[in-house]
Amino acid sequence: MIAILKSCFEFSYKAASAALFGILLLIAFVLTASMGSTEHWGLFRYDYLLFYALVIQICLLYLKLESWAEAKVIALFHIVAMVMEIFLTHPQIASWQYPQPAVFKILTVPLFAGFMYSAVGSFFARSLRLYQVSFERLPSFANMLSLAVLSYINFMSKFFIPDYRVVLFAWSIFIFWKTKIIFRLNYHQFQLPMLPVLVLLAFIIWIAENISTFYQIWLYPSQVDAWHMVGWAKLGSWYLLLLLSLVLVLKILGERSSTGQWKLKAEHNM
Repeated sequence: MIAILKSCFEFSYKAASAALFGILLLIAFVLTASMGSTEHWGLFRYDYLLFYALVIQICLLYLKLESWAEAKVIALFHIVAMVMEIFLTHPQIASWQYPQPAVFKILTVPLFAGFMYSAVGSFFARSLRLYQVSFERLPSFANMLSLAVLSYINFMSKFFIPDYRVVLFAWSIFIFWKTKIIFRLNYHQFQLPMLPVLVLLAFIIWIAENISTFYQIWLYPSQVDAWHMVGWAKLGSWYLLLLLSLVLVLKILGERSSTGQWKLKAEHNM
């Protein structure tokens, strides 16, 4: 019984540590809500959130809670996500909008927005190290990268050609059906199928999305007049976006053998 409690505590502690970036961002969303669209010393809420996110990133690196290699992966995902954001918030597309002003922005997107995606990449990168994660029967990187790239393209191409995400879901189920995640807790090794883990993570991000839209970090068109819960269909979008983040992290931070075994590179396994 004591061993079980220790494992539960260790799991919870490491999960919170891995998600620290995201948790701190959500806290800031809540605490800055009262700022609204009001100018404060020439800057706005989104600008202060940008400075806050940069301070978090610097502190994680300075305190060695995040490695430079992990930061590089996160920065890459940040850039990829910002490109998608700029496209999807364009007035002619308007999948969602940032309802408040900002000084530091690119077209319609405040610069802090990329850090919300960085939080996802940070979670993956830090989880792999904290839980000493490895994978069994992981698909080839060519296969996973093709799926991730087509998922990324579909976020934007669906406005011009039919949405093919059903094919992407089927593809992901097919290639990850036998993939296992192996992690360590309290000197014991555990193994889980990968697909349910991805679905659970997508659900957690969907909850964070509801919190974010409630505090008007961004809004979907149907939420402008009155807030309501984000539709369940968004779970599928987050699932596909998670795949993109995961593939980048796995490719850069780890090594996959010809038999599908994956583990962190020695220099990242601190």
